[in-house]
Amino acid sequence: MIQVGILLLTCTGALAQVPGFGSCPKVDVVQNFDVSKYLGVWYEVQKYFAVFEFGGKCITANYTQKSDGSVNVLNRQINVLTGKPSTIEGSAKLAGSTNEGKLSVVFPSVPGQIPAPYWILDTDYENYAVVFSCTDVTLFHAKIIWILTRKQDPSKEVLEKAYSVLDKNQLSRSPLMKTIQKNCTSAH
Repeated sequence: MIQVGILLLTCTGALAQVPGFGSCPKVDVVQNFDVSKYLGVWYEVQKYFAVFEFGGKCITANYTQKSDGSVNVLNRQINVLTGKPSTIEGSAKLAGSTNEGKLSVVFPSVPGQIPAPYWILDTDYENYAVVFSCTDVTLFHAKIIWILTRKQDPSKEVLEKAYSVLDKNQLSRSPLMKTIQKNCTSAH
């Protein structure tokens, strides 16, 4: 049974995330979400493992408003082995209720161009954001969490606020991996 689940996760591309049994967990998202306050540069400080970020450091996401009302997403990182920067660009739009922090993100350069859920569990817009993405795959689900901050080296207090969001939603901290945010001059 486990081998079937791993095969399903691999075939759907969901292996890039943390797998679990059953459906995606129920989580609370930001209400009265203000896209305009969320715009700008965010630094990834911790995350669940993601294949598409493997070997990356100095990971940032820059969100800018597009004329059609959607949000341009520009993700950057530096390869830890080669030192070479890379980027991927996509777009996000609000999904579901317009006052919820639920977005749908598409990266045109990714095969299949399947919209991915990008749910903001909480943010104060100025210091931190906790982002959740989860996909159901038959008897399993695959999830990823990002802790984003406005500073490359956030204070312990900012991180504690982010952790409390995970705790409130009963999401494990144990899979979190620290993102290297040092020697990042060629990232931008």
